[in-house]
Amino acid sequence: MDIKDHIRSIPDFPKPGILFYDISTLLAHADAWSVAMSRMARAIRDFQPDVLAGIESRGFLVAAPLALKLGCGFVMVRKKGKLPGKTIRHEYALEYGTDTIEIQEDAIAKGQRVVVLDDLLATGGTMAAAIELLRRVGGQVSGAASIIELTFLPGRKRLSELDVPFTSLAAYDE
Repeated sequence: MDIKDHIRSIPDFPKPGILFYDISTLLAHADAWSVAMSRMARAIRDFQPDVLAGIESRGFLVAAPLALKLGCGFVMVRKKGKLPGKTIRHEYALEYGTDTIEIQEDAIAKGQRVVVLDDLLATGGTMAAAIELLRRVGGQVSGAASIIELTFLPGRKRLSELDVPFTSLAAYDE
């Protein structure tokens, strides 16, 4: 099965000139979603995760079912102010401005092997920020993965500079 057959392309979203790759159609197709999660599980099993970290919000859709499939924990990396209890924040630069992500202070035990997941890797800014945050709270980030990779953008290179191996199911070169 070609996973790309179940990913919809939406031109000019969220703004003109952007081609948005929408996983909603993949999620809606039970067989395709099952195949995608099985392939992702095989791909990240080699990273030997103790816990999977999903990046808000579509990363939750990837990480939570994979955590069940692999028998490991799941934690959320969220935007500022969305998690209860004590949190650790990380501010990072965007193309225009900054953003902040958080994780609950006790979400990761020191030394736990963490794999970071999202639906799509583009420039790698948010994923790199999540890796830095997870390392700051004591996690050993053993890998990262997404369903989609935009290979014409520098995301993979950015993660390799952090010494984090990356894998994806579907690559788009434009």
